[in-house]
Amino acid sequence: MRRGAYDYILKPFEKDQLFLGVGRALQHRRLIIENRNYQRNLEQLVEERTAQLTAKHVELEQSYDDTLEALGSALDLKDAETEGHCQRVTAFCISIARSVPVPDQYLPILARAAFLHDIGKMAIPDGILRKPGPLNDDEKQIMRKHCEIGYNMLIRIPFLRDAAEIVLAHQEFFDGSGYPRGLKDEQIPLGARIFTIADSLDAMISDRPYRRALPMSHAREEIKRCSGSQFDPAVVDVFMTIPEQHWLDLREHLGSPFRLAHLKNL
Repeated sequence: MRRGAYDYILKPFEKDQLFLGVGRALQHRRLIIENRNYQRNLEQLVEERTAQLTAKHVELEQSYDDTLEALGSALDLKDAETEGHCQRVTAFCISIARSVPVPDQYLPILARAAFLHDIGKMAIPDGILRKPGPLNDDEKQIMRKHCEIGYNMLIRIPFLRDAAEIVLAHQEFFDGSGYPRGLKDEQIPLGARIFTIADSLDAMISDRPYRRALPMSHAREEIKRCSGSQFDPAVVDVFMTIPEQHWLDLREHLGSPFRLAHLKNL
């Protein structure tokens, strides 16, 4: 039996008994072959189904990102002064996050949060959003509501709930002097602590109506100076290890049109 025999017949035996035993053995053999074929077909079916599900997941992710990119374009139309800011700060966030590092599965969450961080400004009156001069105290209070407005917009969307937490906290400072909740230290989500550096960097090295862009070296020194107050010192230390030329090359690399999916190649 150890050599693979299915059954045995004791002597003396009759012809009918022999035929019956052979028939059972053949049936057993057929079942074994059918089972092997079934297993092979099942494995192939599972592989095909997995490939189909993976393709659908990629297609769904792309649909999500297409929607977000459309929202980003709408925001650029709302606030033309900072056109391209969301794209640049998103790329900067991903670059810093890779150096921290953060888990790969966190990168899409951070990218979507950075890209939509100012989505709440769509509810801010144009007279405040586009005001050429300084805002008065009342206008500042209205402008500060954009964090909570953005959070309330995104938290209702299942695939953006984690990103919504970063959007809510993107104006928080490490020392607790930010808004809207005055969070400090590690109370602030890591994504938001990364974001504040990326956001400030882009703001400083970009032209504004009221000032010219700062040189990259000056911007880096300002970020270093604000370590521990506005920025998380640990993230600043990581940021300072990244060469200046990297940021200049990254801005140039973004080009147009911007696609969130391209960030995985940065």
